[in-house]
Amino acid sequence: MEEREIKEKMTRIDLRMNHAKIKITSGSFIFEAELCKSTTAEVIIENLPFKGKATLWGEEIYFSIPVFIEEENTSRVILDPGEIGYWPAGQAFCIFFGPTPVSKGKESRAYSAVNVFGKISGDLSNLKNIKAGSDITVTLIQKQ
Repeated sequence: MEEREIKEKMTRIDLRMNHAKIKITSGSFIFEAELCKSTTAEVIIENLPFKGKATLWGEEIYFSIPVFIEEENTSRVILDPGEIGYWPAGQAFCIFFGPTPVSKGKESRAYSAVNVFGKISGDLSNLKNIKAGSDITVTLIQKQ
């Protein structure tokens, strides 16, 4: 097996592996997310908690965070609703829950590649109630 193939297998994200849990809070809305094992998830965990102001871009919420993580070879632009990612180009924490201005149909499409590092569990409907400029806090619930 070539070195590149080994590296890709080592950095591949497996969202079925529960690595840690975080809590995302905005006003009275609380969401929990499970994180996968990835470099991005590790850097996020090491730098929690985060506080920011929500920016809305279609059905994506994002806000700047004080970390820089390079684009991983598993990054992508089409995400499943509820997936959370880190956007290297904007140094931002992103939550996807529906179409964005660049989506084709009902897909969740990022402006450019994001490092997917987790997924919100449960009901996503209240994400639509978070307004631009709302305070958002991200904290660690548990690390496994």
